[in-house]
Amino acid sequence: MKKYDIFLFDADGTLFDFDRAEKNALEAALKKCGFSYSPQVLAQYREINTDVWKRYERGEITKEELQPLRFNRLFSATGASGGSGADYDGTGVNAEYLYELGKSPFLIDGALKICEEIHSLNKKIYIVTNGILAVQKARIEHSAISKYIEDFFVSEFIGFQKPQKEYFDYVLSHIEAAQKEKILIIGDSLSADIAGGNTAGIDSCWLNSGGAVNDTGIKPLYIVESLYELRKFFINE
Repeated sequence: MKKYDIFLFDADGTLFDFDRAEKNALEAALKKCGFSYSPQVLAQYREINTDVWKRYERGEITKEELQPLRFNRLFSATGASGGSGADYDGTGVNAEYLYELGKSPFLIDGALKICEEIHSLNKKIYIVTNGILAVQKARIEHSAISKYIEDFFVSEFIGFQKPQKEYFDYVLSHIEAAQKEKILIIGDSLSADIAGGNTAGIDSCWLNSGGAVNDTGIKPLYIVESLYELRKFFINE
């Protein structure tokens, strides 16, 4: 098994438990703004949010458009109203949501352990994410893995997003002594992480913890079902 020295980890869904953070942040934000919350509202929001982020990855909308759009679409879909909700639009609720999300650095099972092990062997960990700069910065810096992270690269700051080649050109140019054959990108998104790694000429590993079927035509070099399986890429066993 090939061994690597530099690991590029996606953030949400790979190291960070975004589902838990999203639920907590959405519930807190909606209630604060006077809107009702329920599991059904969460399900609708997730469907809408997935759609708008895919549109962003395709370059159809900007991140500035994405953020209020998801909530305005949610309000249209649910007919949400009530309480102080009349004082908030998609922009206002989005601001509260991002604030709550930044306070939620929950980790995926195995994330802390795998980062500890990689760091203990003097190998390097970087985070590559399409998330929102202020939110990702807060979550990373307040997380238990922050001391193991060399740096993090957020699309909002770079001006390009995964899977664009320009995003990865920037990342590679800011990693000292980066040799592509020694780099492995790990992520749960075929369209962002794996497609981006393939475009950049970097070996890729798809974290498929949910047993999803890959019918996209995007081919990862490796597939794992848990973070613990990544040990084979840096430890001789």
